Amino acid sequence: MKNLTRLLFILLLSFSCSQKEESDSIATMYFGGDIITMEGDNPTYAEALVEKEGKILFVGSMEESMEIAGKGHQMKNLGGKTLVPGFIDGHAHFGGFGAQAISANLLASPDGNINSIPELIAELKSWYAENGTDKTQGWIVGMGFDDAVLAENRFPTKEDLDQVSTEVPICIIHISGHFGVMNSKGLEINNITSESKDPAGGLIRRIPGSQEPNGVLEELAAIPLFFPIIGPSDPELAFYYLDKSQEMAAKFGYTTAQEGRAMSNHELMASYADQGKFYLDVVSYIDYAAPQYMNSKWNSKSYENHYRIGGLKLTLDGSPQGRTAWRTEPYLIPPAGQDKEYKGYPAIPEDSEVQRIVDMAFENNWQLLAHGNGDAAMDQLIRALRPAISKYGNQDRRNVLIHGQYIRMDQLDSLADMEVIASLFPMHTFYWGDWHRQIIGKEKADRISPIRSALDRGMKVTSHTDAPVALPNLMMILWTTVNRVSRSGEIIGAEERLTPYEALQSITIWSAYQHFEEEKKGSLVAGKLADLVILDKNPLKVDPMTLKDIQVMETIKEGKTIFMK
Repeated sequence: MKNLTRLLFILLLSFSCSQKEESDSIATMYFGGDIITMEGDNPTYAEALVEKEGKILFVGSMEESMEIAGKGHQMKNLGGKTLVPGFIDGHAHFGGFGAQAISANLLASPDGNINSIPELIAELKSWYAENGTDKTQGWIVGMGFDDAVLAENRFPTKEDLDQVSTEVPICIIHISGHFGVMNSKGLEINNITSESKDPAGGLIRRIPGSQEPNGVLEELAAIPLFFPIIGPSDPELAFYYLDKSQEMAAKFGYTTAQEGRAMSNHELMASYADQGKFYLDVVSYIDYAAPQYMNSKWNSKSYENHYRIGGLKLTLDGSPQGRTAWRTEPYLIPPAGQDKEYKGYPAIPEDSEVQRIVDMAFENNWQLLAHGNGDAAMDQLIRALRPAISKYGNQDRRNVLIHGQYIRMDQLDSLADMEVIASLFPMHTFYWGDWHRQIIGKEKADRISPIRSALDRGMKVTSHTDAPVALPNLMMILWTTVNRVSRSGEIIGAEERLTPYEALQSITIWSAYQHFEEEKKGSLVAGKLADLVILDKNPLKVDPMTLKDIQVMETIKEGKTIFMK
């Protein structure tokens, strides 16, 4: 009888409170579903959560929540859905989310429909007819093509893109973000000819038997050319891109997003912040080639208008699926035009230059994010970290290895000793697991992104999307981190799986720690920001093979809804 009376009392309050208008000064109580706190090494649940003025006021029982929420509070019934902390991606490129939303979608199934070069050509034609080039600086732009999945198993060339147009410049960006292809007009605009030399850390692919560019550009021959196209300098258009970036991030449950390699686009994001346009938090990591931005007011552990600089980004090599990751052993299948001894190549050939950059970060106490995929690149990182640690110390620096696809176990041991956080990329097991087995062999491929091995060594770990490499879908990250199933249905390294709870930790509390924000974010506890996500199902209670089907129903940043499905 007592329980029945209590239930009727709660329902009566729910009805009466729901009639009141929302106000920042009125508390909101969430109840009626699974509330996963993400506190501790094992799942813990609460009956209710109380939010007030953007912060979590209380997490616990219904009875105490009703009392603490106070008179006239809002009641939000989850209706059996699941409440978790707001998502924090271990590594992504927020500035590219908008470009991904605006440009032609060249992703393969299941994220797109481009599985052959004729389909790619048709999609570019259709996109151009529908959109024109007003929002893409006069270019036809597509993102996400994948030579490893295309039926032809090759890169498109300028001849393919010339079938779309010879008058309008075209640039398409590989799913890795490390390659681009331009049509003849695009090459002409950038003055890329048979006389052009390959830049350090990059390659201009040629038509066999000649020096004539075939349209494919690798690494530093490509990446600097992307930014004027997908990162507009016109403030009005740039802000439109950032609007779209925020919309996409919120749709997938982000309450904190990372720009993992900021250059001049930092200025645009800073201006966007100055105008109060951010409604979710964005933390940028400045490319080592633009260290001047590290001396600005934005380099801080605290956000100003939801924006800050978190540290310095160092890129040591390229893409493993694109075979530009720098290895100590040859690829089993070298790229076109390369011999059987091809091992990829470094982004920065000279160790002395890498040492200078690492020392600069340590001397200034800047957190360092280091992109490394091949084991040779990670050897280079380790060679630079050891003397820097010896010289400057290593107290709570939280330096991060990004990706670590082909990392060896001895390298994990070294990085664990140096307290480096491993933000790994198990998403590759689905998208390119079958391809990795072909280009490096089954045994090594089963060890890509060895997140379990890193965790077992006591390393702090996160898992990430690297979006816009793929859609910024963190449910896909959960699914791949837990299951490690390839496109063909093969399991890619079962021993490297995480549990669903650990995978959820990797995009909430562990990622908050990586960003020095664990005191304010990442778990549901009184005093932290009310950064929340409502999911249609509980990731800890469904068949792990259905994790990717879970939907984000609502995203809440500091108590305010920023996305509603």
